[in-house]
Amino acid sequence: MSKSEATIKRLRRIEGQVRGVIKMLEEDRYCIDVLHQMQAVKAAMARAESEILKDHAATCVEGAINSGSKKQQREKVSELIDLFDKLKR
Repeated sequence: MSKSEATIKRLRRIEGQVRGVIKMLEEDRYCIDVLHQMQAVKAAMARAESEILKDHAATCVEGAINSGSKKQQREKVSELIDLFDKLKR
């Protein structure tokens, strides 16, 4: 299974978790139980995000470094800086 296939599988599980949260809300389940499930969804999303970032570094960023192109290298570094700026918000 490729990395992207594994990430897609992970995201499909998350999708199921989100549907579960919706069902819990529709059934008027205890708020703390819903919040616990939402924390699990956030943690799973963070793991998926981390895997995608690792893949990006191992392929796209490494490719730019290996290309020798300063322009490509600057673009990839700029993308990462923009991403990390968004994460801080």
